[in-house]
Amino acid sequence: MTPTEPAAVPAARSAAVRPPLPVKMVISGGFGVGKTTTVGSISEIEPLTTEAAITEVAAGVDDLTHTPRKTTTTVAMDFGCLTIDPTLKLYLFGTPGQERFGFMWDDIVEGAVGGLVIVDTRRLDDCYAAVDYFEHKGIPFAVAVNAFDGRVEHTLEEVRWALDVTDGVPLLVFDARERGSVRDALLVVLELALARTGG
Repeated sequence: MTPTEPAAVPAARSAAVRPPLPVKMVISGGFGVGKTTTVGSISEIEPLTTEAAITEVAAGVDDLTHTPRKTTTTVAMDFGCLTIDPTLKLYLFGTPGQERFGFMWDDIVEGAVGGLVIVDTRRLDDCYAAVDYFEHKGIPFAVAVNAFDGRVEHTLEEVRWALDVTDGVPLLVFDARERGSVRDALLVVLELALARTGG
């Protein structure tokens, strides 16, 4: 090879490496059901949270009966991300649980391919607002029953009946503290969204 000839570039390196496709997913549900824990369990970066201390005034509004050790609450959103494979990266946005912060939901949900609605079976009524929201917006979602203390109060059939969701809405039990369990739940939503788009 003469000094003027360009060096050969290996074929594998000459092909442009594409960044993974960004996909937005929302983690939703009522107050204290495990949304922040879910994002924190799976995120490959230090999750961004907007936690604020629960004041005496807030404690008088928010029901802490089943979460007596809860001292903070999300007041805007949680954010984390997870690379599924070299072609796909999930960006996770957790909504605040209280209805008084519901005005932020439209902005948080904008552009999302799907949602995971987390449920605490000890207080199913807390998740009605989230289920209604996703149904009204026509956004694919799955319902994930968080197994607090390793158990749930009702069967999935009872939960489906209580929430009045169709068979097209996947229901599953998961543990918000376990990375593998959260991953499996997110993959259910992703598969549902891909099926909806024909992907």
